[in-house]
Amino acid sequence: MAHWYESSIDRQIREAAERGEFDDLPGTGKPLPGAGEVLPDDWWLRDLVQRENLSAAIPATLLLRRDIEDLPDAVAKKTSEQAVRAYVADLNTRIARAHRGELAGPAIALALVDADDTVRQWRAHRTR
Repeated sequence: MAHWYESSIDRQIREAAERGEFDDLPGTGKPLPGAGEVLPDDWWLRDLVQRENLSAAIPATLLLRRDIEDLPDAVAKKTSEQAVRAYVADLNTRIARAHRGELAGPAIALALVDADDTVRQWRAHRTR
């Protein structure tokens, strides 16, 4: 004899659906955000940090890695070559500190950022 069990949560969801409480929700019929995209291995951690605004809880070396990944977007917002160079100088200072073990978090192997190359990319982006 088959037994059917419905938890109280399942019952509440079923009853709400029967009442139409899930009809006409925003995004109905639209693809899920990020559907079909290739996600990095730590996608869930990045999503959690962004959703919960946990940037203060991330070790400094991991924040540094994220800053390097976001470098093109960050320098695109700069309004002068001097600001781009200052941003890269700060980034390189933090990379050097990470190499010396002065930053909290797991060890990282990151190369210093080439300021001249970054400025060239910044200029090319601005002329588009």
